[in-house]
Amino acid sequence: MANLLLKNIGLLATPTGSAARRGREQGEITLLKNAYVLIKDGMIAAVGSGEVPAGMLENAEVVDVKGRLVTPGLVDAHTHLIFGGWRQNELGLKLHGVTYLEILAQGGGILSTVRATRAASEEELADKAAKELSTMLRMGVTTCEAKSGYGLDPEDEYKQLRAIRRLNETQKVELIPTFLGAHALPEEFKNDREGFLRLLCEEMIPTVAREHLAEFCDVFCETGVFTAQESRRILEAGKKYGLTPKIHADEIDPIGGSQLAGEIGAITAEHLIVCPEEGIASMAKGGTIACLLPATSFYLGASFAPARAMIDAGVAVAVATDFNPGSCPSSNLQLAMNIACLKYRLTPEEVLTSVTLNGAAGIRRADRIGSVEVGKQGDLLVWDAPDLDYICYRLGANLVDTVIKKGEIVRF
Repeated sequence: MANLLLKNIGLLATPTGSAARRGREQGEITLLKNAYVLIKDGMIAAVGSGEVPAGMLENAEVVDVKGRLVTPGLVDAHTHLIFGGWRQNELGLKLHGVTYLEILAQGGGILSTVRATRAASEEELADKAAKELSTMLRMGVTTCEAKSGYGLDPEDEYKQLRAIRRLNETQKVELIPTFLGAHALPEEFKNDREGFLRLLCEEMIPTVAREHLAEFCDVFCETGVFTAQESRRILEAGKKYGLTPKIHADEIDPIGGSQLAGEIGAITAEHLIVCPEEGIASMAKGGTIACLLPATSFYLGASFAPARAMIDAGVAVAVATDFNPGSCPSSNLQLAMNIACLKYRLTPEEVLTSVTLNGAAGIRRADRIGSVEVGKQGDLLVWDAPDLDYICYRLGANLVDTVIKKGEIVRF
C-alpha cells in the first residue's frame, strides 16, 4: 500500500481522543492551518502544520489540497440500511394526520417493510443497500452502523445480518452490525408476546452471538412496541451473550427507555425526541451516548431532541441519519448536520464531533476512527469548503470533494 501525503490543507478540523467528548468538551476541537497529513499502510503516521518535511515526500502519493478543509471521515452511527421495498404509500397518510403508531397498528409501517424484507433474498437485500452505500460514500460517510429488525423471525433476521457481512466484503464503507430483532411484535405473535420474547432471548440472541453476526443488541422501547421492563429483559439477554446494549428510546412517548439506558449501561440511547430530565440524568451517570436523529424529527414534523440540555448535563451527543424506509428515507448525513445546527442549536464544532468521534464511540470504534491523529485509521475527507461554518451553512448540498478510506483515495 502506497503512502499518501495531503499537503496545503487550508484548515484541518478534528476532535481528538479515543473516547466520546462529553458535555461542553464536545465543541473543543483542534484546528490546524496550513496543515499536512501523512498516511502509511492505511494508518495516520504524521500530522503537522507549515512546511512538509522533505523526507515525507519520498515514496508517497502527494495530494495538493489547495487550501481546502479536511476533516475525519463521517460516521453514521444509526441506520436501518438493510430492507426490502419502500413505503412511499404512507406519505399521503401522514399528510392527512395519521400517526406513526396508527400506521403500525393498521399493519403498515415496520410490518409492511417486514413483509417486503422476508420476500427478498440475501443477495437482493445486499444489492439494494450497496447502491445506497455508494451514495453515502460520495457524501463522506466512511463508517456506518447497520441494524437488522425487518425480519422479526430467526432466518430473516440472520439474512439481514449476513447481507451486512457480505457488504463488508464487497464495498468500501465499513459496516458495524446491530441486532434489532426487537423492532416490533410480528403479526404471527400478536396474541403471544411472551412467546416472541422467549424466541428473542432464548434462540435468536444466542444464535446471533454464536455466529458473530452482530456486535450490538438494540430494542425499540416505545408505546405499542416494547415496554421498559421487556426492553430490560431483552438487553440483559444480549449482555449475557456478549452483545453490547443499545436502545431506541423516547421517540414518541417517554416510557422509561432513557432511564433504562443509563441503568443498564447501554452504549447509546437513540432518538430521544421527548427525553425527560430524569432520562438525561441517567444517561449522564451511566456514560450513555445520546445518538440523535434530527432528520427524523424533520420528516415526521415532530419536536426535536433536547440536545443542548444533554450537552449541558455532561452527556456525549452523536448525530446520525436514521436512514430507513418509513420515518427517514434519507441517507444524507450532511443534511442531518445542517438540521442539527439549525434545530438543536449546536455549533459547527459540536456537530463535527457528533458525526465523527462521538459517532465512532457510539459503535465502539473511537480508538480507531473519528479523528485525524497519529495511530488512527486513515479515513479523511477533503471538502470543497474553506471552513466548518460553510459546510453547516450550505443546506442539503454535498460538499465532499475527495474521500479517503484506510489511506486510499476512493475512485467513483
